[in-house]
Amino acid sequence: MKRQGGHQERLTIHSATREAMTSQHFSYRLDKRWAPLFFALGVGDHDGVDISEDRELIATFGRFSVKTTLDNIDHTVVTGPHRWYTAVGLRLSFTDDGLTFGTNHHKGLWIAFVDKIPRVIGFRDHSLLWVSVDNPEGLAAAIGK
Repeated sequence: MKRQGGHQERLTIHSATREAMTSQHFSYRLDKRWAPLFFALGVGDHDGVDISEDRELIATFGRFSVKTTLDNIDHTVVTGPHRWYTAVGLRLSFTDDGLTFGTNHHKGLWIAFVDKIPRVIGFRDHSLLWVSVDNPEGLAAAIGK
């Protein structure tokens, strides 16, 4: 479907019940200055955060991904701007077990989990994920928390 406000809706017809369900895709806001880093990580225009018709959040960042149910999300917070060296790339927080899927330093969305998600990098599971999607307010609204 037509892309509006940094996200794209996909319409799916569920075969068993024939009811229409919608999934949403929120693309990252890619800062082209970091293109070599994104290339090395495998991050491209296809990456971002999806809200599936099954009420799951799936965040992809090149070869890395996170998947959890919307029920496992405690709250979200739109944040920014940040220092580039704390917001761009695949990173761990130095102060907690947070994970960053960052493509720019201007604005993003913190997603806090009820139960930690399995570790993507590092040695501990993650209680937070920060994503620099093009429309963080829209993603927060889609999550509903």
